[in-house]
Amino acid sequence: MVNKGRRQIKVAIGASLTPVGTLFFETDGRRQRSVFQYASSWLEHEDSFALVPSMPLNDDKYAGHATREDPRSVLPPPISDSAPDSWGRGIIQKALGYPPSELDYLLTVDDKTRHGALRYINEMGQPVSQTIPPVPRLNNLSALRSMAAAYERDEDFGAEKARDLQGLAGSLGGARPKANFIDANGVLYIAKFTSDRDTRPVERVEVATLRLATAAGLKAADAHLELAGSDRPVAIIRRFDRHLDRRVPYISAQSFLSDQHREGAYYTDLADAIRRDGAEAKRDLEELFRRILFTILVSNNDDYLKNHGFLHAGKSGWILSPAFDINPQPERHRHLETGISPEAGQNASVEAAIDAAKLFNLSPDQARAILVKIVRTVDGEWQNRCKDEGMTPKQISAYAPAFDNDEMKIARRLIAHTVPAP
Repeated sequence: MVNKGRRQIKVAIGASLTPVGTLFFETDGRRQRSVFQYASSWLEHEDSFALVPSMPLNDDKYAGHATREDPRSVLPPPISDSAPDSWGRGIIQKALGYPPSELDYLLTVDDKTRHGALRYINEMGQPVSQTIPPVPRLNNLSALRSMAAAYERDEDFGAEKARDLQGLAGSLGGARPKANFIDANGVLYIAKFTSDRDTRPVERVEVATLRLATAAGLKAADAHLELAGSDRPVAIIRRFDRHLDRRVPYISAQSFLSDQHREGAYYTDLADAIRRDGAEAKRDLEELFRRILFTILVSNNDDYLKNHGFLHAGKSGWILSPAFDINPQPERHRHLETGISPEAGQNASVEAAIDAAKLFNLSPDQARAILVKIVRTVDGEWQNRCKDEGMTPKQISAYAPAFDNDEMKIARRLIAHTVPAP
């Protein structure tokens, strides 16, 4: 059964385990409540910073607000970001053998691979969850892939096997099968596995699209394929919240926004927040605008606020993390999960994006130049990028509607008289 009662968990940050505050959590099995308060030593620390902009450094107590639709929000935003999502939650529940509380989910995640820099300390002053198997190496990928597939098929997958897989999944988000691993140089990566439910080469397309995004001028996560010659390739994404042995504070775009924008926010809300709390506002506003156009032109169906992130950049504030989880969908409905602006709503419209350029501090000429770069890159390279990742001509043809869509046709007309840059 769910662990009931009240608990206090010390929250620390980074390799030094610098105290940050205390999380108070209470549940009676039906209702869950939490409160976070900064430690006085953190308030006085020379390198202290607010864990999210909506939780400024002071003596206040910050309560998590659960909703019927999202019980996970019982944890304050920066702490919720370091908890597991769908894939990891399912594994944890199987491993524990009972419906966990949100605190159970949080504390069961492996400390070594947890997202961001926050860490949770037990009564002995040690990070919680260090009892799982070591983070696997690259040569374990085939075994990991088999383990994830067996779990997905529910093939005699008992609690002991689930505990092994639980440690490998960590706090990774999303519903698709995945695990953490490290390479020979100790660099931490995410391995994203082909699912039994896939009818398309999802992992090949994701890697191809991330590489296409980089070519189009976006700051995108490093990605490549392993086991590429098999029918179940593994997409390998480098973790950008780690720099050598340093843990980099990370929060989702949802957490970056204030509480009143947690539902129904727009890219323009993110732009306002970047102006207020961004360390490199000019650069990140342009980057955000690029991502809007790219999302529209490649029919990305994963542009949720949780799929944008921010990394802490010292006293100057936060910067956009590299783009990730860009997944073209040839049969997607033409709408955005995160709308451009209140005026444009959820419409996936290139013209609406160009009209909103001034809200990202861009002139019409600057917006047009960005559009030119993305259109010409996508048009000229998407098929070869997919081919480079092992897609067959038939698979590439099936994805054509994602890249050669109505909005791309509009974009081509908008740039038709633009002279190519020398």
